[in-house]
Amino acid sequence: MLLFIAALPNIDPATQANTVKFHSVDSKMRWFSKAKRSRDPSLTELLQRGIVDHQAGRLPQAEAVYRQILTIDPAHADALHLLGLTARQAGRNDMAIDYLRRAIGLHGIRSDGYGNLGVALRDLHLVRPDLCDAHTTLGDTLYALGRPAEAEASYREVVRLRPTAEAHNNLGAAQQALGRPAEAEASFREALRLQPDYPEIHNNLGNALQALGRAGEAETSYREALRLRPNYPDAHNNLGTMLYARRPAEAETSYREALRLRPDYPEAHNNLGNVLYALERPSEAAASYREALRLRPDYPEAHNNLGNALQALGRAAEAESKFREALRLRPDYPEAHNNLGNVLYVLERPAEAEASCREALRLRPDFAEAHNNLGNALQALGRAAEAESKFREALRLRPSFPEIHNNLASALCALGRPVEAEVSFREALRLRSEYAEAHNNLGYALLLAGRFEEGWKECEWRLKTKQISTGARDYTVPQWGGEAIGDRIILLHAEQGLGDTLQFCRYVPLMPPCGGIILEVQAPLVGLLSRLPGITQIVASGDRLPPLDLHCSLLSLPYVFGTTLDTIPATTPYLSADPDVAAKWQDRLTGLDGLRVGLVWAGGQKLSVDRRRSIALNSLSPLGEISGVSFISLQKDEPAAQAANPPPGMRLHDFTADLHDFEDTAALVANLDLVISVDTSVAHLAGALGKPVWLLNRFDTDWRWLLNRNDSPWYSTLRQFRQPSSGDWNSVIGAMREALCYLAAGDRDQLRIGQLSQ
Repeated sequence: MLLFIAALPNIDPATQANTVKFHSVDSKMRWFSKAKRSRDPSLTELLQRGIVDHQAGRLPQAEAVYRQILTIDPAHADALHLLGLTARQAGRNDMAIDYLRRAIGLHGIRSDGYGNLGVALRDLHLVRPDLCDAHTTLGDTLYALGRPAEAEASYREVVRLRPTAEAHNNLGAAQQALGRPAEAEASFREALRLQPDYPEIHNNLGNALQALGRAGEAETSYREALRLRPNYPDAHNNLGTMLYARRPAEAETSYREALRLRPDYPEAHNNLGNVLYALERPSEAAASYREALRLRPDYPEAHNNLGNALQALGRAAEAESKFREALRLRPDYPEAHNNLGNVLYVLERPAEAEASCREALRLRPDFAEAHNNLGNALQALGRAAEAESKFREALRLRPSFPEIHNNLASALCALGRPVEAEVSFREALRLRSEYAEAHNNLGYALLLAGRFEEGWKECEWRLKTKQISTGARDYTVPQWGGEAIGDRIILLHAEQGLGDTLQFCRYVPLMPPCGGIILEVQAPLVGLLSRLPGITQIVASGDRLPPLDLHCSLLSLPYVFGTTLDTIPATTPYLSADPDVAAKWQDRLTGLDGLRVGLVWAGGQKLSVDRRRSIALNSLSPLGEISGVSFISLQKDEPAAQAANPPPGMRLHDFTADLHDFEDTAALVANLDLVISVDTSVAHLAGALGKPVWLLNRFDTDWRWLLNRNDSPWYSTLRQFRQPSSGDWNSVIGAMREALCYLAAGDRDQLRIGQLSQ
C-alpha cells in the first residue's frame, strides 16, 4: 500500500497587534512640570532640574538628580516614579517595576493621610493624579514584558482612579492577552462609549471580536479604525489576519499596505509570508519570512514559518534547521515541535519524528495535527496499531479533517483491514471530493482487495499528486486513453520505481498498431528492455525525446486495457536475458555445488517503506545451515557490503561488482535455480524472466501482492512467505528454511505454487 502521509504544517497564526495606549514621556511628565512644592524648597528645585534633563533626553543626568533627591528623602514618591520612567526608557524593566511599585506604595500612604476629605477628593480624581499615572506606567511596563495578569491589576486601579477611554482600552488589551476576549470586548466598548473616534480602540475591539469567532463584526471594527486613520499599519495588519482564512488575496493586499506604511514591521512581513504560503507561493513566502527575520532575528514564529516554506520547496534539511532555531528561541513551542516532527519524517528519521511529536503533545495534549503526525511516524516504524489509535484521537479532536481520515485508512490497510480502510478513504473524499491523494490511496486499497476495475480508475488520480518519482515531464501532447492510435507515435514512459517498470512493461507488446512506440525507462533498464517486441526506440529517463503525438505512463496501461484480476497478462517469461552474457555467467558458475540460490535482503533505502521490507543478511543465518545450497548475492548499493561477512555456514558468492545494470543481473539470474528476495525490483525481474522466486513479504504488504495469498497472479513462478504479524521475520525465515531444505533434498513440489489461505 502506498502511504501518502499528509504533512500538516501548523503555521503560527499571524500576530494581532493590540494597541495599548502607552503614555508618552512628555505626557507623563506633565504632572511633574507644574512646579510641585515640597516642604523642602531645595528638593523642588532638584526635581525641576531632573525633569528638564529628562524631557531633553539626558537620562543619565536625570537619573542622577532623582537619586540625589532620594538620598535626602528616601520616601519621595515623585522621584521614585520618575526613576521608574528612566529605567523603563533604558530597558531596565525589572528596576522600573521596583521603583514604580515603591512610588505607588508611598502615594497610597500620603493619600490616606488626607482622611475623609482625601476619600472625597480621590473619588473626584483630584488627589495626586500622578498616582494614577504611576499605575499606568507600571501596567505598560508589565504588559510590554509579557506579564498581562499583573498589568491587568495595574490597569484596573487606573480605571478605578481615572476611568478614561485609554484606561478601559489598556485594561481590555490585558484581558485579551489573558485569553478572555469577552471581557476585553466589554472594556473596549466602554472605551468607545467614552471616545467613539478612537482608532486604536476600534482596532483592538476587532481583535477581541475575531477571537470570539465574529469575523464579520471584526472586519467592521478594523475598517472603522482605518476610516478614522487610513495610515494605521496595525489595523491593516489585523484586517489581513481576519481576512487570512476567508479571503487570502484581500489579506495579501492588507498586509502589503501595512508594510507600505511601515516597511520595518516584522509581524506584517511574517503574516504576509503566511498568506503567500496559503496561496501556494512558498518562494515568495520564504522571502517575506526572511525579511521578518532580518528585522527581528529572534522571532521564533518566523523561523518556524520559514521552515514550513522551505519544506514546501523540497529543502527539508534547511527546514529542519529553522524549526530547531525556533525551538532554541522558544523551547515550549508546540507548533515548531510538530513541524520538526514532519520534516524528520520526510528525512526518513521516524524515531526522531516520534520524539518531536510526543513533545508537541506534552505541551498541547489536544493538538490534533501532532496526534496525526505521531501516527505517521509510528506507521513508518511499523507500529500500525499504535498509529491507528493516534489517528483516531486526532479525528476525535478534528472529525472533519480529510487528511487524518486518509492517514487512518492507510494504517488500516497496513493492518490488513481494507474494507474498513475503504470507509475511511471515502469519508476523506466526502469531506474533500477533489482530494487526489485519497482517491489514489483508495485505488490502492481496492487493488489490494482484488477490485481492479474501480481500483485502476482511482489510481489515475496519482497523476495529480506528488507521488510520481520518475519521468516527471511536462508533456505537451495528449495522454492516450485507449483510443485508436493510427499512424501517430506514442511514448510509453516509466513513472515510479524500477519494480513498477519491470511489472508493467508486459503491456508494451500488447499495444495496438500505431506509427511507432518510444519507450522511456530508467537508465539501468534500457539494455534489458530494448528487446521488448513492438518498440521503435528506447531512451533513458530524462534524455531528449523524439517528436511525439501521444504519451502514456506504464502504470496507466492496466487502466487503459481494463485489466481485471482474471485478465492480467500473466504469461511469463516476457523478458529474456542476453544469450551471450548469460552464457558467460554459466561458465563462471560451473564450479558451484548444489542449488544456486540468489539472495536480495534489502531494497532501495530512499523509500520510507524500506525499514519494514528490508532485513539484514545475518537475519538469513538459518538458511546457511542448509547443505547442498550455494548462495549468490544479487544485493546492490550500501547493504551489499554485508556480503563480505555472511552468516556462519552460509556459502555466499558475491559477483555484484560485475553487475552494472539489469542486463547483467538478468543474465546471472537466468543461470540460477531460485531467487530469494525481499519486495524489491529483483523479485520482479526474476518473475518476468520466469525464474522461481520466493518473496520475503512484510505484513503490511504492497497492493500488488494482494491479501491472503502465497502466490501472485502477476508472476506464475512467485511464491510468497508472508509475515503473520508486523515485524515477524523469524516466522517467515523459518518457513522459508523448511521449504528450502525440502527443495535442496530434491522436492521440486516446493516450486509448484498454488493459492493458499493464510
